[in-house]
Amino acid sequence: MNVLILAGGMGTRLGEETKLIPKPMVEIGGYPILWHIMKIYSHYGYNDFIILTGYKGHVIKEFFLNYYNRYSDMTIDLDNNDVQIHKMRSEPWKVTMLYTGPDTLTAGRIYRAKNYIGNDPFMLTYGDGVSDVNIEKLVDSHAKSGKLVTLTAVQPEGRFGALDIEADGTISQFQEKPSDAWINGGFFVCENKALNYIEPSTADKMMWERAPLQNIAKDGQLHAYKHSGFWHPMDMLKDKEDLNKLWATEKAPWDVWNHFGNK
Repeated sequence: MNVLILAGGMGTRLGEETKLIPKPMVEIGGYPILWHIMKIYSHYGYNDFIILTGYKGHVIKEFFLNYYNRYSDMTIDLDNNDVQIHKMRSEPWKVTMLYTGPDTLTAGRIYRAKNYIGNDPFMLTYGDGVSDVNIEKLVDSHAKSGKLVTLTAVQPEGRFGALDIEADGTISQFQEKPSDAWINGGFFVCENKALNYIEPSTADKMMWERAPLQNIAKDGQLHAYKHSGFWHPMDMLKDKEDLNKLWATEKAPWDVWNHFGNK
């Protein structure tokens, strides 16, 4: 199953951090938050990624083109023009990077990956939030629900909007900006038919979180996987500082690949 990651935003609320790099490349502990998100999925065996780039997307491409050299130990003999690799650090990832334009909205970015997804279900998340969500349980919950889309519902500090979730997990109403309870935390699992809710002619000007998800919810096809554990976005500089402090403890909750997170 492919994992789509929305990585095209500017991240204007991060100020100076995103003048030279896109938001998903802002670092936590020396690694882009994008890398942290991919490590979460990879821990559960999902290693095929489609990165939906936009603003300064070339920075993301250069990161992966130079990944092998960036994280390997080496000796460079400038006199003999010789390079020796001593310790290789690599990942079992296949990474497809799609440039989806600087101003394309989220539905348009997703729709542009249609040919790469094929007819298969796919996962989707935002390139600016980490969590200790159990991906295996998330996928299982989606399969049992029989719905077109499952999103991970979380309960952060009260600065986001709410979801109306029925007893069986069905989301009866999707609202982007009300004020309490469970909210959309990303980490979606989507059946391919969910793409039919994106109108191709207006996709680039459409938010995934507006008409597509709202209509999926109206049709009773939006399911919630309730995650009561750790979830944290990186919207502002304070968020970046908080996440870096957690990483520095070497017990960051989302670091499931080192067994610190809640699995």
